[in-house]
Amino acid sequence: MSTFTLDSRLQQDSIPVADLHLCQLRLSRDARYPWAILIPRRPQISEIYDLPADEQTLLWQEATQLGEAMMRHFGGDKLNIATLGNLVPQCHLHVVVRFRTDDAWPGPIWGHGSAEAYEEGASEARCETLRRLAQEAGLTE
Repeated sequence: MSTFTLDSRLQQDSIPVADLHLCQLRLSRDARYPWAILIPRRPQISEIYDLPADEQTLLWQEATQLGEAMMRHFGGDKLNIATLGNLVPQCHLHVVVRFRTDDAWPGPIWGHGSAEAYEEGASEARCETLRRLAQEAGLTE
């Protein structure tokens, strides 16, 4: 039986935050947006339909409940939840709070500008915020 292994690109481009019931919650290293990434902790999953039906439901619940908590906390204008996977085949969902004032609005964040690194200590604070929001939403183990 295979074990869950995180894709090297996801590992490079994000920071671990917490384990949810199904997913590993990670923070994107791009500080331009409140941006979480959910990766189901299951081996060799590339598409949502590769998960059993109950885990597909759980994945959607984790994404929407986390997204709702992020929207309330950050006061966003729109929540984007997306699964692209063209460069990273491992199944993962992006949960991004968008603002009418962000540089990419109203278009997609992909392919717009360059990622901006977090300032010293800011990624740790954002991780703690996401961890707390996930706990308050009842998503952590």
